[in-house]
Amino acid sequence: MCNWLARQETVTASALNDRTDGKLVYLDLVRSDRHNMDAVRIRKYDPEEDAEAVREIFTMGMSEQVPSAFMHILKQPPTQMVLMCVFCALLTSSKSLLLPVLTVTLLLAGVRQLACHITKKYVDSCLASDLGRIADAYLASKDTCFWVAESDDGSVVGMVACVPAQEANGGGGVMPGCAQLKRMSVRRSHRRMGVGTALCRTAVAFARERGFPAVVLRTSVLMTDAQLLYRRAGFAETRQIPVPTFLAKVLNFSLVEYRLDVAQQDDHRD
Repeated sequence: MCNWLARQETVTASALNDRTDGKLVYLDLVRSDRHNMDAVRIRKYDPEEDAEAVREIFTMGMSEQVPSAFMHILKQPPTQMVLMCVFCALLTSSKSLLLPVLTVTLLLAGVRQLACHITKKYVDSCLASDLGRIADAYLASKDTCFWVAESDDGSVVGMVACVPAQEANGGGGVMPGCAQLKRMSVRRSHRRMGVGTALCRTAVAFARERGFPAVVLRTSVLMTDAQLLYRRAGFAETRQIPVPTFLAKVLNFSLVEYRLDVAQQDDHRD
């Protein structure tokens, strides 16, 4: 499937079954190097077996974004201005270096807690909505599906969904008739092994079988690794979408939209 030259390992993929109803879209990945070999299978989500694992993967994946969110907040001019003003004001009034240093340290701890709070609030919202009822949200229609990546020991190590594209709240619409890739996440232990690429290709193959002309997705501006994965899978950035909340505007937080034209991918594969 792809060749990771830096690691001198080869990932190969073979489609075992690709039925358009989404029930048996299986893909075996074989990662071979001089030391080990791991097989990962892409299969349809099982509500009875996979619910807890999917929640865990999503929660852990989002929690890993807290340091990036923290650094993003610190880089914003309003944050830097507040920290500088507080430091200078306390240094001038107290004539001591200890007080402003301690105060700024506490403010930095507060900023990190803010990043944790924003992340947790988003996770709770997702778990209470579509990820809390995956069968209803993604398996009830022929044009939607949810897959998981299962390792050779039976554990779920990744996930992705595909649905007809909808307009995001306040984020502007997408091209009518497109498919939308959602909820992509891979366990840290199985990243850079081709699992994410296989999940992307599974969703794209599903969209192609359903007759969608393109696949679109939206991801956070903070998720640089995910954006690199999407670009390697053939997606192209189309625009950045500001999030229409006061805090997001102050912190300059936005979403990045990517698009993959199915016809172009077919030409590339040929």
